[in-house]
Amino acid sequence: MLFSYPRQIQLPDGSMLPFINLDNAASTQSLDIVTQKTAEFLSCYASVHRGSGFLSRLSTRAFEEARRRLLYFVGASFELDTAIFVKNTTEAINKLANRLNLQPDDVVIISEMEHHSNDLPWRKKARVVKARVDISGALDLDDLCSKIRKHAARLKLVSITGASNVTGYINDLRTIARLAHTYGAPLLVDAAQLAPHRRIHMMPHGHPEHLDFIVFSGHKMYAPFGSGVLIGPRQFFQAGDPDYSGGGTVRSVTNDSVIWAPPPEKEEAGSPNVVGAVAMGIAAEVLSQTGMRQVMLHEQGLLDTLLVRLRRIPNLTLYGSAFADPTRLGVVAFNIQGLHHFLAARALAGEAGISVRNGCFCAHPYVHRLVNMSPPDIDHYANLAGQGKLAAVPGMVRISIGLYNNVNDIEKAAAAIAELAKDPQHYAEKYRYTEPFSELATDPRRFFKI
Repeated sequence: MLFSYPRQIQLPDGSMLPFINLDNAASTQSLDIVTQKTAEFLSCYASVHRGSGFLSRLSTRAFEEARRRLLYFVGASFELDTAIFVKNTTEAINKLANRLNLQPDDVVIISEMEHHSNDLPWRKKARVVKARVDISGALDLDDLCSKIRKHAARLKLVSITGASNVTGYINDLRTIARLAHTYGAPLLVDAAQLAPHRRIHMMPHGHPEHLDFIVFSGHKMYAPFGSGVLIGPRQFFQAGDPDYSGGGTVRSVTNDSVIWAPPPEKEEAGSPNVVGAVAMGIAAEVLSQTGMRQVMLHEQGLLDTLLVRLRRIPNLTLYGSAFADPTRLGVVAFNIQGLHHFLAARALAGEAGISVRNGCFCAHPYVHRLVNMSPPDIDHYANLAGQGKLAAVPGMVRISIGLYNNVNDIEKAAAAIAELAKDPQHYAEKYRYTEPFSELATDPRRFFKI
C-alpha cells in the first residue's frame, strides 16, 4: 500500500466515511515508505557538516545522498550542476531572483498561467513581460516566441511553469528551451506541479533543449513539509555573494574579509532542514523506482474516468480541456452553476468527506482570464478581497489527482459533484452559514496527541 489514510472522518450528520484527498496539487500526503524511512532517520539525525561524531557523519552522508538523488531525479549533471536546499519552491525562485543581479530595465518573460510564486518575485527585480494563453488557457507558443524575439536585447530569463496548477496543461519545455537559448536567455522551469507526475530530464549543458534552472518542493511529491530545491549550474552560484549569509556559508572570516564556501554550502545559510531534505530525497527515489511512466499511466486513467463522468453532469463548467491526454496532468477545475465555489468545496467535504481546493489557487490573473472577468470586475473583486471578503470573490473548484488515488475515489467524487449539481440551491443554503466540520470533529487530539 502506498498510503494509509489516517482515519475515517465524522461528517456533520454523525456518519463516518473514509477521507478522500483530491487536493494533491496543494500538498500530497507522505507515502508510507517515505514516512517509515523518515521516522527511522529521526532516531539518528544530527547537525550536518564539520561534525566528527558518528551521528553527524551519518546525517551528513544522508543529507548529501538526498542532494544526489534529486540531481538524478531530474537528469541534472553531477559535475556541472548543484542542488541547493531551500524551504519550498517559492523560496527557490526568490533565491534565484536575488542572485541574478537584475536591473529595473531588464526583462524576465513569464506566462499568463503562472503561480504567484513565479510572478511576484520577478516584479520586484525587473520588467515582467507575460506570454499570452489562448481561450482554453494553454500557452500561446507563437506569442512567447514573438515576445522573446522582441525583448531579446534586455532579456535575462525566461521563467515558465512546467505544468499549470489550475488546468493541468503541460508546457512544451523542449521548444521553449530552444526559443530562449536561440536569443541567449536561460530558462527556469517551475516544476512544483510537474515533478511528481512526469519524468523530467534537464538535458546536457550546451544542448539547445537544456533546462538551465529547475525548482520544486517535497510537499507536492509525497514527502513531508519543509524542503524544496533549486537546481542550476554550479558555476553560476560560484560567482557573487549569496543572498543570505551566516553560518555554513564560509571557508574563512576575519574582521575585514570573508572567503565564501563553494556552492551549494555557500547558498545554504544556517542549519539546514536535514530531515526535510532526506525525506524529499527518499520520495524522489520512490518515484524513480515506481517509474514515472507508470505514475503517468495510472493518473491518466483516473483523469479520463473523472472527465467522462463530469462531462455528463448538467450545469457544470469545465475549464481548460475537457478531455484527458498526455499533455495535461490530473488537475481539473470546474464550477457548478448556482453554487459558489466556496460552498461547493464545503459541501464536498461535508457530504462525502472529499477534500478539494477552491478559489484562485495562487494564480489570480490566470483564473480571471479563464472565467472571463472584465477589468472593472477584476478591480471590484480585488477591493472586496482587500477588505477580507474572500468568500465573495469568483473562483473555481479544483480536483487534483495523486499517485495514491484510485478509481473508487474518482467515482465517489463524480457522484458527489453530480448530487450537488442536481440541487445547488439546497447545498448553498445548507453550507452558507455552516462549517462542514465542527470544532469537536476537527480537534487534532482525536487523531494525534500534541
